Amino acid sequence: MTDEPQGWRRPRLVPPVYFLASLALMEALHRWWPIAQTWQAPVIHVGWVLLALGLVMILSALGAFSRAATGIVPFSEATAMVTSGFYRVTRNPMYLGMVLILAGIATLRGTLASFLPIPLFAWVIHSRFILREERFMEEAFGAQYLAYKARVRRWL
Repeated sequence: MTDEPQGWRRPRLVPPVYFLASLALMEALHRWWPIAQTWQAPVIHVGWVLLALGLVMILSALGAFSRAATGIVPFSEATAMVTSGFYRVTRNPMYLGMVLILAGIATLRGTLASFLPIPLFAWVIHSRFILREERFMEEAFGAQYLAYKARVRRWL
């Protein structure tokens, strides 16, 4: 999996960089262009649930990769296919976890503008990472990955 398909370049920035940029953009929009206050307590406490679920998903996925002794960095060599834990319900629990954390923070912020970076983040992750990672996984694991892909959804 270390050889990239022809015509593809390894992205210079990894997903956590896009996540942090989305957080910064979310904070800037919340402060300088709040658009509208969407809701207040107790509804915003749903944000804590989303944030916690996202964190649990990411930490669980990291643990699964560690137990499988396989690479976690996008486009690094995969030595094992992880299909346990949250990987039974989504092929991308780390990315979904990041989206949930962003949604949780946006909910806690309580302004409509805080939600604007979330679809942009999801689109960047989908187009720059997920689609390419799927191709790498197909090349590395063949029919095993195709069967997994057929039974487990990309996001949810």
